[in-house]
Amino acid sequence: MAMDSADSLKMPEIGLQTAEHEEVLNIIDTLRSQGISRYVDLPQIIVCGDQSSGKSSVLEAISGLRFPTKDNLCTRFATELILRRGPAPKVVVTIIPSPERSKDEKQDLLKFAPPSTSIAEFNSIVKSAENAMGLDNTNTVFSKDILRVELCGPAQPNLTLVDLPGIFWAGNRSQSDADAELVQNMVKTYMKSKRSIILAVVSAKNDLANQIITKLAREIDPKGQRTLGIITKPDLLFAGSDSEAAFVALAKNEEVYFKLGWHVLKNRDYDTKDTSSAERDAAEKEFFQTRVWSSALPSNQVGIDSLRPRLSRVLLGQILTELPSLVRDVERQLIICKDRLDSLGAPRGSLLEQRSYLFTASQQFVDLIKAAVRGTYDEGVFGSADTDDGYERRLRAVVQHTLTEFANRMRIEGHAQEIVDEPDEKAEAKSGPQLISRQKYLDSVEFRMRRNRGRELPGLFNPSIVDELFFDQSKPWKHILQDTEEKLVAAARTTVGLIVDHICDSVTAGGIMRYLIRPNMEDVVATLHDKMKEVLRPHTRGHAVTFNHYFTDSLQKKRRNAEREAMAKKIQAFCNADPTSEDPTKRRIEETIDSGALLEALLEGTELDMSRFACIDATNAMEAYYKVALKTIVDSFGIYAVEECLLNKLPELFEPGTVFKLDDGLVTRIAGESSESLAEREELDKKLKVLEDTMKTLRRLRTFRGSDDQAFDADGSGKQNQEDSGD
Repeated sequence: MAMDSADSLKMPEIGLQTAEHEEVLNIIDTLRSQGISRYVDLPQIIVCGDQSSGKSSVLEAISGLRFPTKDNLCTRFATELILRRGPAPKVVVTIIPSPERSKDEKQDLLKFAPPSTSIAEFNSIVKSAENAMGLDNTNTVFSKDILRVELCGPAQPNLTLVDLPGIFWAGNRSQSDADAELVQNMVKTYMKSKRSIILAVVSAKNDLANQIITKLAREIDPKGQRTLGIITKPDLLFAGSDSEAAFVALAKNEEVYFKLGWHVLKNRDYDTKDTSSAERDAAEKEFFQTRVWSSALPSNQVGIDSLRPRLSRVLLGQILTELPSLVRDVERQLIICKDRLDSLGAPRGSLLEQRSYLFTASQQFVDLIKAAVRGTYDEGVFGSADTDDGYERRLRAVVQHTLTEFANRMRIEGHAQEIVDEPDEKAEAKSGPQLISRQKYLDSVEFRMRRNRGRELPGLFNPSIVDELFFDQSKPWKHILQDTEEKLVAAARTTVGLIVDHICDSVTAGGIMRYLIRPNMEDVVATLHDKMKEVLRPHTRGHAVTFNHYFTDSLQKKRRNAEREAMAKKIQAFCNADPTSEDPTKRRIEETIDSGALLEALLEGTELDMSRFACIDATNAMEAYYKVALKTIVDSFGIYAVEECLLNKLPELFEPGTVFKLDDGLVTRIAGESSESLAEREELDKKLKVLEDTMKTLRRLRTFRGSDDQAFDADGSGKQNQEDSGD
């Protein structure tokens, strides 16, 4: 409600009051009144201080408006103080309801009308605002609503401040410990906004170490980049005392460094509490012309006359500096809001709208799941590959990685026994294939052959022995395949769930998953499992079958190597020369050799070694077949099980054709809008309007050219130095 008053607010004229400056501040205040602060932080000056620090007196000196003198009357909610120069004094007082308020409560607070039209009755205005917020009830100690005071007058500076509740350490009869924590958390929230200039008010009456605000300011803004300190009550210091010297050093930025510096004010004391603003300012000027203050600090660091333009410069600089990032934040929020509204779809009250919504959702699902399977991650749903969430959405990438691990694991861990010539006896036991010497393995094969001998002639072996050896050697395959299958199914479920969450609101997504996708997914998993068992079956029972020439080539090579090794040993024993040595002198035979004796030596023991040769041959056949079968099952599992029975079936989980076959009751059960969805849509619509209005308002700032044009660089990277030239 607007209030005109004849109350005189006499304040001295100040220089920095251009039309452009006022326009910039008005634009930011318009954004704040539109509610954009709920979604992005705005540049602002926040006034913080301990209770009894003189914070209210600082605001009174800046504006000429008499604030309640008792802290507990004006520290129960935040107050936006908007000061503008205008031809006639005028005040507009409104309440901005907290987002947590109900619709009816918001409407009541928006209708708030102060009981008085006199600026002199501002205390009663504040009291009525407390009552409207429900703070007349002693059980309610603080409100998240905001009191907005717009004060216009011919002598007002162009400035906007946010007054926050006074901080206190502990509770008393009127304020509890919980209240203290509540206020501190509220003040911290405002201070943590990177676009807020912190006006930290400290009292010279109290030891600096005992004042919470300086501790908080240094914690939240450790480099002091966006903090300006205000020292009040310097007149209460004894002239020439150590305390006075300490606060002078503080004002010089020597004790606690703030980039924006410090400022000193002398406000009314108890005896002069009823004096006018002009009398207050005159008394302040007189004080700073005496004692140490007359020479210790420059005139632009003391008194209210220099503080007003100083704050105006700081706020304007902060706005220009933060403008490019503010625009980017609003644009980012617009994209997020529109994407979410798109996922909610159009309102769906009728059965036709509900079925149409499901149909559109199924089309989006099919397109996105196909993209995930193909590995074309152009859509925004896939996010960044640098994040775990983005990687989980890239199903093809997960599948390729999992199958590569599967192939490596089959190669390294797939065989039950590692047959080596000479195992390292000192090697530590480890999981995976068990090491066994070739001679011990051949002994076990020979034992089996004796126990399973049929009608085969000496030196030959029963073909079934190769099957048995292979089945034993490939026993780990089943576990590895099952483990890989579980990983792939989990990856598919994750991607499917993330896509459904992306295209629908949470309630509808839950219905789609419960009634459509999960039952279909169980069928897909069952088919995949059956195919996995089918691929594995030939390698676990029956008999070995292959027509791959790689098997015969490998087997012949092993036979040649075995025969060559046996012959080489006999030649070395007979001739004392090693035919396998790389040294020519060791291969050379120096003495005359009886060829007949050599022949007998080579043939000696052939009959005795026939069974051993059969063991070697059977082992060679098993190893050659194992290599062929390993390549076969790795490819077969990837192609026939994973690709055909899992990945290619995922688009069928939620096909558009399925939607038209659903009965009406199930359609409504899945796609009917819940109260949560309706509330979310309403909130998103409001947010979208606020963001769009904000973008329109920000475009007005693009035409503004202040002293720092680089804040409006095309790339948005321009930065303005916030440091006050007068500090």
